[in-house]
Formats: sequence, structure tokens, C-alpha cells
Amino acid sequence: MDKIKVLVIDKQTYFRAGVCQALFGQEDLELSDCDPTDDPIGLVETTSPDVVLLDIDPPSFSGFDLGRKIARHSPNCRLIMLTPGESNDDELLEVIKVGAAAYLSKNTTAQDLAQVIVKVMNGEYPIRDSVAVSPRVAENVLRQFQSMALAGKRMESITSPLTFRETQVLSYIAEGNSNKFIAQILQISEQT
Repeated sequence: MDKIKVLVIDKQTYFRAGVCQALFGQEDLELSDCDPTDDPIGLVETTSPDVVLLDIDPPSFSGFDLGRKIARHSPNCRLIMLTPGESNDDELLEVIKVGAAAYLSKNTTAQDLAQVIVKVMNGEYPIRDSVAVSPRVAENVLRQFQSMALAGKRMESITSPLTFRETQVLSYIAEGNSNKFIAQILQISEQT
């Protein structure tokens, strides 16, 4: 199996070095890093990383804007957005709009980060776990999808559109239902 090429984009040199050092022992990862002011789009285009770990709050511009540019220029590149503090609903909603596959605190352990990278490479969206524990965000996402449908906008413009089943689950989450209840109603496993 080819190594997973991971690019760490963060304003803090020590943080970038720390992430690379912490993940260095992972034999399936090939790591590189870049400051957000050093033409990260050019680096993404020339090195074609599989996964980009992106700081939400780089200096001089929004990490969300940079995430959108990366998604536009390199649609096969998967984004994992990193927040310097605790996750919050407003940030999570913006991360979803960017099309990121995952949203993590910078305090995440190296082992958890490595697992999320592998999940993302396997086509999973760990960000769904974040949405599942935040009914307010689930409700906002559902409202936005409904507004787009009513306005006649095409759903394909979103990086990772939701299936009918995912929309059902999201609707139940927005109502504040538990995973167990949703699983029973939809006749699926609780882990699904």
C-alpha cells in the first residue's frame, strides 16, 4: 500500500513540528508541513497530498477560506480542520460548509489523529460524529439543505452531499433524539 501523504498547514512552527514528530512512527504516513503564508495552494498543487491538516485560524486570513481554496483546487485532497480551542457549533457549521472530512481539537492525541487520517483515507467522514453530538448544528445543516431545495439550487454544489438516509438521521438528531432511538426507528445498528 502507498503511504498516505499528509500536509500540515499551521502558523505555529512548533505545532507543525510536533505533529510531524508525533506521527513520525506511523509507517503508513508521509509527512510534510507548511506555514499558511508560504503559498500552501501552490504546495498542495505540486505535492498532491492525500490529506491536509489545516489550522482554522491562520494569521492574515481565514482557515475556512484556505480550506475552500484547497477543496476547489484539489478536490481529491481530504481536509481535516483543526481548532485551537474546544469545538463549537458555529465553527463546526463552517467546517461542514468547507467540505472537511473531520473536525478536531489541536489537543487530540497522536494516536487518535492517526486513526482519523486513516478513516478519512478510507472514505469515512468522522465529522459526522461531531454533528451527531450537536443537535443545533444538525438542525442548521438540515435547514440549509431544505432552503437550497426550496430555492431550486442544485445540491451537487456541496462537496459531500447527504444521502436520503443521512438526511433522515440528521432530521432525527436535530429533533434531539438519541442514537438508540434513531437506530430503532430506522432499523439500523446504533453505530451506523
